[in-house]
Amino acid sequence: MNGTPTRSRKIRRLSIAGALVAAVALAACGGGGDADAPENLPEPSYGDVALPSTLPGPTTTLPAPEVMPLTGLPIEDALAATRPALVAKIDNHPSARPQAGLNQADIVYEENVEQLTRYAAVFHSNAPTNIGPIRSGRTQDVNLFSAYLNPLFVWSGGNAKTTSLIRKSVLVDMGALVAYQQGGYKRDAKRKAPHNLYADASKIYTLTPKGATRPPQQFQYRTASDAMPASSTASAGLKLSMDGVQVQWLWDAATGDYLRSIGKDKHMDADGSQVNAKNVVVLYMVYKASAADPRSPEAQSVGEGEAWVYTNGSLVKGKWKRAKETDVFALTDLAGAPVKLTPGRTWIELPRVNKGADVPAGTDPAKVKFP
Repeated sequence: MNGTPTRSRKIRRLSIAGALVAAVALAACGGGGDADAPENLPEPSYGDVALPSTLPGPTTTLPAPEVMPLTGLPIEDALAATRPALVAKIDNHPSARPQAGLNQADIVYEENVEQLTRYAAVFHSNAPTNIGPIRSGRTQDVNLFSAYLNPLFVWSGGNAKTTSLIRKSVLVDMGALVAYQQGGYKRDAKRKAPHNLYADASKIYTLTPKGATRPPQQFQYRTASDAMPASSTASAGLKLSMDGVQVQWLWDAATGDYLRSIGKDKHMDADGSQVNAKNVVVLYMVYKASAADPRSPEAQSVGEGEAWVYTNGSLVKGKWKRAKETDVFALTDLAGAPVKLTPGRTWIELPRVNKGADVPAGTDPAKVKFP
């Protein structure tokens, strides 16, 4: 013991150094503050962070579902019905459009970040091989997605505080530092960094740790015999002013879908179809500065607030409520009765308070201003 490092110590130090270099590179691609990285970012080494073999939080065993828990549709794939949810953070910078995978997700959240928005696409029914561009996580993701019990969390990285919070949560870290080497991620040579990182859900699902279980059903769904609430009103859609993004959803009676636009442009998926959903759930949020990064807004998603639910060509106004982060959002109408959705895919918008405007049925959407 003369103080000279042994060979094993040297290797360990090199491994740790490699991990730090990779972490810094990925954080530059999508960290807590999200400053854009140089375009020709060198590919870091991803082999130094261990795959999770056990769940980060307590396990819960749920009974077999009667319908697909995140869409309310009939079960067509028994294996898919029992696997955990996969939550992917997707870029919404103009250079990231069109995104891949939005129309294959069961549920998509749009959250405010730094003068822009970001999507969290929740996959369960499908496991697309191309999702992205993938970007960084936020502290608000822990509160929002703990209700899925133990979702596989797909992200590009984050600052040290955000990373620590996510890894201590019930979210299962399947970020690029963990799953790149196993084929879970790839770079698109046709796009510029940091808008060129894509995930393969089918590969990431093969890395699921033992004990991971299916997500609880997040919403109640209407059956053929369920009527719309008496308080519902016919609506052509809505307009939202998110941070740095103007969002419009318009009802298409021919398809029974809500169609999404950003500003004056149709929002297209990489598959060539316009982004759409059977339901658009607007949960008005109070945002506060994140403790991990004061520049980053954090939705206060535990508590209660105003909710607007767009489904079946109608608007149901009411309230959202949840007592803790592992609870699902309870949606009630103005009479206090549960609001039921149309079976199918759902978008959840998380605007600031008073940043939404309804477009009543029969009204020219162009005459309704963004709030």
